[in-house]
Amino acid sequence: MNKKSWIIPESAAGERIDSNIARETELSRAAVQGLIQSGMVFLQGKPADKNTRLRGGEEVEITLPDPVAYTAEAEDIPLDIEYEDNDLLVVNKPKGMVVHPAAGNYTGTLVNALLYHCGDSLSGINGVLRPGIVHRIDKDTSGLLLVAKNDRAHQGLAEQIQAHSLTRLYETVVIGAPKEDAGTINAPIGRHPIHRKKMTVIAQNSKNAVTHYEVLAHYAGYTHLRCKLETGRTHQIRVHMAYTGHPVVGDAVYGPSKFSKELQGQCLHARTVGFIHPITGEYLEFTSELPAYFTDFLKKLTPKD
Repeated sequence: MNKKSWIIPESAAGERIDSNIARETELSRAAVQGLIQSGMVFLQGKPADKNTRLRGGEEVEITLPDPVAYTAEAEDIPLDIEYEDNDLLVVNKPKGMVVHPAAGNYTGTLVNALLYHCGDSLSGINGVLRPGIVHRIDKDTSGLLLVAKNDRAHQGLAEQIQAHSLTRLYETVVIGAPKEDAGTINAPIGRHPIHRKKMTVIAQNSKNAVTHYEVLAHYAGYTHLRCKLETGRTHQIRVHMAYTGHPVVGDAVYGPSKFSKELQGQCLHARTVGFIHPITGEYLEFTSELPAYFTDFLKKLTPKD
């Protein structure tokens, strides 16, 4: 068991206690409410109630249960494989699939599918829950991912990511139109100071983030873009486009919720990946077709001359 306590700031006055704890601990509100009901949360030394509104200045103490050990298991889930050899795979991940197991998603992930397909032939650098995973894309982003079958391949690919020499091209549809038809967004990204599950452009506690973009087509109220990642921060394209005032269509986290239910997430596809093969030294590049959800949405838009 792990105990954590803090003093509620005056700025949190009026906030529900479960919301405050969820933000401070990065637990879900449902998980926090479960801890409250189990008597593991105290406010001013007394058991808390999930409906309590905070005044500011109170002390909160929460007892967090020890993490449960978990090992990912193989599952017979079909994979869309663009390329495979003895050292690596290039996989086309569908929208809605989580890359690796985590709280709330221990089954049905890309890792579960890879374990079934590859058996023990996956790199172990990232541990038992992320075997073979060199980089990741969000659950509701579709497209190409690199997977390493051994540690030597993993290390070679990771070094290319670190050196910004890996080619990663995305396509997206954003709301409105950027002022220029091509440009670069150079703005550091870090954890949001209040909403801890979100990222934001921020100067403190952040990392350098660079996205290059170019317009592919203009539509009434929307723009089809190609984005090239120079860095690979969490939610980078989504955060950068929202920062410019042109959030990704369907992104309810960083933009308006319009179309998010229709698209089941953001309209964002990792279309091209290029890299030097870490074993053979050959440059390889792969491009996937735009998925149906993306092309169907484009068909509904009105082109601009």
